[in-house]
Amino acid sequence: MKTGSVSIRNKKENGDKKTAKKADIAVSRSHKILEYNYFLMCLPGLLWIFFFSIVPMRGIILAFEDYNPGLGMWKSQLVGLDNFKYLFELADAKRVIVNTFIIAGMKIIFNIVVPVLFALMLNEVKSLRYKKIVQTAVYLPHFLSWVILASVILNIFGSDGIVNQIRGLFGGTPLIFFSESKYFRGLAIGSDVWKEFGFNAVIYLAALTGIDPTLYEAAAIDGCGRFKRIWHITIPGIVPTIVVMTVLGMGNALNAGFDQIFNLYNPMVYSTGDIIDTWVYRIGLVNLQFSLATTAGLFKSVISFILIAVSYLIAYKAADYKVF
Repeated sequence: MKTGSVSIRNKKENGDKKTAKKADIAVSRSHKILEYNYFLMCLPGLLWIFFFSIVPMRGIILAFEDYNPGLGMWKSQLVGLDNFKYLFELADAKRVIVNTFIIAGMKIIFNIVVPVLFALMLNEVKSLRYKKIVQTAVYLPHFLSWVILASVILNIFGSDGIVNQIRGLFGGTPLIFFSESKYFRGLAIGSDVWKEFGFNAVIYLAALTGIDPTLYEAAAIDGCGRFKRIWHITIPGIVPTIVVMTVLGMGNALNAGFDQIFNLYNPMVYSTGDIIDTWVYRIGLVNLQFSLATTAGLFKSVISFILIAVSYLIAYKAADYKVF
């Protein structure tokens, strides 16, 4: 009887081991299928990057040659770094680089500060219905093209626009804002922030939902007011998100927004409104100086890459936060 019971027990154990082994095989197979599916999901994006970002990089060679359309890209004469030397000798090039840094830098700063402040204020609103209405209203401009918004802004600040009409009510003289260079940067930065702050605030509102509500309750019991709770709980809770958005924004330090500037500027505001992208458009496509335009574009890309690397390093050292 003992021998029979032992053999039955061994059979059960062997059966359990086989079942467990089959289960492990099934789990590993399902994991491989999931990894394969994830790869397939990434494949369209990888193909897009390859064909539209990596393959066109062969055109970088134009920055190192005196390009002749008749000879083509591969037979034109190589000139080394002469195009870069010529670029930095141009007064226009220096001006557009400074304009780009100023406009793009201010956009980065205000597109972080304004959405954070708006998200903090909206988070304090108790009425859920009012919060949804305001949130929807402020992020709608993000989905409108600059072709449309530029027409709206030009009409608002035009000689017969509502701004000049209000000035007239108080005895002021009409101003043609987009014909005076001193106003252009402020209008460009302000209109960009107005367009994007609502959509950017959604990211910070989502980050605010991840903060533990019991922290607010404990702080209220300890006698902390609303502003102290915001300063000591809310803001530290969204610091990682702010760091990520700052790191990602640094990549746009030389991207001041071609669509916006191109639709708003005119020759009278070139001194403060002309940026690298619009200058490259005029030099390359209008004046047909392809080598010089490629040189400026390559310079912009290299500087942007360096700024992304530096901002990532600063984020890691200062906030101990890894993006990748």
